[in-house]
Amino acid sequence: MNIQKNILGVGMIFLLAAGASVGAKEHNKLTEKEISEGWELLFDGNTMNGWKDYNGTTLTEPWHVVDGCIQAKGSGSDGNGYIVTDKEFDNFILDWDWKLSNGGNSGMLYHVVENPYFKVPYVTGPEYQLIDVEGWEKKNAPTKLEEWQKIGVDYAMHLPDYSKLKVNPQGEWNNSRIVFDNGHVEHWLNGQKILEFEAWTDDWYARKNSGKWSHAPEYGLARTGVICLQDHGDPASFRNIKIKRLPKKEGEPESLFNGKDLKGWTNYGTEKWYVKDGLLICESGPDKQYGYLATNDYYKDFDLTLKFRQLANGNSGVFFRSFIEPPVKVHGWQTEVAPQGQDTGGIYESYGRGWLQQIPDEKENILKEGEWNTMRIRVVGDHVQTWLNGEPMVDFHDDKIGKADGRIALQIHDGGGIKVEWKDIVIKRL
Repeated sequence: MNIQKNILGVGMIFLLAAGASVGAKEHNKLTEKEISEGWELLFDGNTMNGWKDYNGTTLTEPWHVVDGCIQAKGSGSDGNGYIVTDKEFDNFILDWDWKLSNGGNSGMLYHVVENPYFKVPYVTGPEYQLIDVEGWEKKNAPTKLEEWQKIGVDYAMHLPDYSKLKVNPQGEWNNSRIVFDNGHVEHWLNGQKILEFEAWTDDWYARKNSGKWSHAPEYGLARTGVICLQDHGDPASFRNIKIKRLPKKEGEPESLFNGKDLKGWTNYGTEKWYVKDGLLICESGPDKQYGYLATNDYYKDFDLTLKFRQLANGNSGVFFRSFIEPPVKVHGWQTEVAPQGQDTGGIYESYGRGWLQQIPDEKENILKEGEWNTMRIRVVGDHVQTWLNGEPMVDFHDDKIGKADGRIALQIHDGGGIKVEWKDIVIKRL
């Protein structure tokens, strides 16, 4: 009987163990339901496929796979150690498990823009902060973290609801989620929504322009970009990284100029930009240098129409998918606005390849100098089209443009003696 009892006991233990094994979660795998819902894995559990250095083409940063986890070795710093996905994402639900070393500091960033000008990803992409607050403060005593540096924050922007913040003990796994749905943002931690806000509102811009990001003019403006993991000098582990794309809402036509003031725009340089009689006017100032009036928002795919009238000289332009390097240097592409004979409607790459598309000589008379002209610019992916007064001017594809994102910006050329009026500036996101 004792032998039989022992056998039965062992058998029960085996069955219980087998049942536990069958019911255990298989990491870095999607269920059939998740697949049908549109989820995709960003980490397969075995390789670093799909990841590369920030601003790179391959993976050289000190990240590796250990026991089914992506691990940061902890040798990164503020200036290096970042890896990004090789795909871009706009609207999504991003879900992942994470575990930090004692006092560890890391982060998950999104909508990161890759461009050699941006040396680090956090000057463009928002960050869900991951940090062992207690351990970090012990290691770095007497230094204390600011509230905007702690776990779960939208870094240096929005704080979580601390009453809902439930962090597992250091060394244990936690689960986080970011929802980005056409500007509506949510942070989740271990099944609880801890934070939500709306991007690109007046309140959002006020936070951006008054805090840490006041000297990072392109922070948070991109509506699409790569996902980024941060090695901030501490070992960190990640698994079950999955993402589900959400539909992008096509925008309604919106006016970029209200006819009253320069709300929604930022002036770069010392040249004159002002509103008079319902018109937006640019005029050379005493410095006679380049000047730009740029939208505060990014516009990647769009259809833009505007009217302009050249009162003097008229050497100007409309930049797209561009950003400004302070104080006054633009990176991007210009739809030319210039006196007759100088390719109005053509496309010029600033500080790069120069003219990409000029217009035929027979189209130069389409421009009506001293009168109102209508310009239309349509950019979708790598496809660029322009029209002047209803006549097609350029129509081409360009891979470099296709990978870019950025602002709309009106230009005043250097040299002085320039005055141009603008009105009816209307854009539709595509």
